[in-house]
Amino acid sequence: MIGVAVTLLVSASKDMSSYATFSQAMQSSSAVKVVGTLSKDKEMYYNPAEDPNYFSFYIQDMDGEVKKVVLHEAKPQDFELSEQIVVTGKMRDDTFMASSLLMKCPSKYKDEEISVRSDISI
Repeated sequence: MIGVAVTLLVSASKDMSSYATFSQAMQSSSAVKVVGTLSKDKEMYYNPAEDPNYFSFYIQDMDGEVKKVVLHEAKPQDFELSEQIVVTGKMRDDTFMASSLLMKCPSKYKDEEISVRSDISI
């Protein structure tokens, strides 16, 4: 039983990451979560005919820093309508490589969250 508990804790700890800004993510060697808003004035790129598992966009973090984010998944439906975005991953050079994405979308009656997780490890 102890072995099973240790195994569960180890596997759960892989998904635990701390919240950070892009500047903190640059200094971290482990996965972090960055909370921000979509930079609608910057380019979003998704071409499913070319690569259905490549989506790039720009996020402004809580410190006001804007960085390019790459997610190796399809573009989520109504992505442009999201109020807040949480991306989990690591910085690679000047680009944030996201392994998962969580969107907080506006709703008429309640807040909804949409989650996207990539199977590609970064």
